[in-house]
Amino acid sequence: MSAMQNVQGWWATRRSLFLTAIAIVAIVIIAALTLGRRGNATALGAGAEGAGGAGAGASGGAPAMPPMPVDVDTARVRSVVDAVRATGRIEAVQAVELRSDEQGRVTALMFREGEFVAKGAALLRVDAAMLRAQAERADADRDLARQQLDRVRRLREQNAAAPADLERAEANARSAAAALAVLQLQIARSTVRAPFAGVVGQRFVSVGDYVTPASRLLTLQTVDPQRAVIEVPERHAVALRSGQTVEFTVAAEPGRAFRARVDFIDPVVQPTNRTIMVKGLAPNPDRILRPGMFIEARLATATRANAIVVPEDAVQPLRTANIVWVVDKGKASRRVVQLGARSQGVVEVASGINAGELVVVGGLERMGEGMPLAAQSRAPQAGASQGRTSQPAADSGNLKAR
Repeated sequence: MSAMQNVQGWWATRRSLFLTAIAIVAIVIIAALTLGRRGNATALGAGAEGAGGAGAGASGGAPAMPPMPVDVDTARVRSVVDAVRATGRIEAVQAVELRSDEQGRVTALMFREGEFVAKGAALLRVDAAMLRAQAERADADRDLARQQLDRVRRLREQNAAAPADLERAEANARSAAAALAVLQLQIARSTVRAPFAGVVGQRFVSVGDYVTPASRLLTLQTVDPQRAVIEVPERHAVALRSGQTVEFTVAAEPGRAFRARVDFIDPVVQPTNRTIMVKGLAPNPDRILRPGMFIEARLATATRANAIVVPEDAVQPLRTANIVWVVDKGKASRRVVQLGARSQGVVEVASGINAGELVVVGGLERMGEGMPLAAQSRAPQAGASQGRTSQPAADSGNLKAR
């Protein structure tokens, strides 16, 4: 029992010593802080007296801020083309899946897949031996009917034949000639020909296959021009016109822009996605554009002359407004601007900036109203834009359209 009391006494003594040490450390820290404040106050007082003794001209003055060097560009006037961004596909102007008018066994294929063929070129032949035999018999029947008709006519001239006999002979002659013409037409149709000039696509039959009018034989598509088909949101319906320009790119040629001229605007809005189908003819002399290709397009809807544009990196987007910093008499001036369309690294400024003003294009996060600036010019840089875009006109003096 005495051992337990000794342990408890030892712990009580240690706790008292620990609390005493903490109190001493706290007192020392408070004293040090108090002395430090008094020393700072004394030093400040001495500094103020020294500044006063140096003369009134130095009292309260601060060194002037040196001008901050910044890159600037000029707000320029350009002719800007409004464009609606859309996606779509390439379609052949004419495309057909050929079938045989006659049934029979395929005896010859006169084409290769992927080959360009002229209009009227023979592509496939179906066995017509039976038709030729029937045509020979019909030819003989026609000759016999003609001979009988000549005989009845001579008899009729001699009043040796009744008028009904002549009429019957004439009808037989016409019927025999028509039967021969039908067989000759069937023989001609046993050879499948290209209805227009184009490229042969996939074939579905081989020599020896038995085909009917329901059998698929091959596909044929035109290649030049091709048709660009895009889906435009219905809100742009009033801006759509025939003759407008569609500029588009394809994955096969990512750095190349193709153009099509609108020749069809669907009068009906698609109920599933609320879009309007627009088609345009695109020249394709190199045969790069192929049916089914995905395209990213811009449809030019309007042109605005004398639009003011600035580089995109001159615009500082904030939560409630867009800001552009202008160099005004060597100092920074903050302008709230209304932006228009974007294109290739520049953005149209509808209000807030005048043509010819210098705009800051770098270090916008360090800018402040009235800050002195040392402006240095920066060469214009081209870029790309997304979303609803504008496209400067491609004539001389304007930004080149991609």
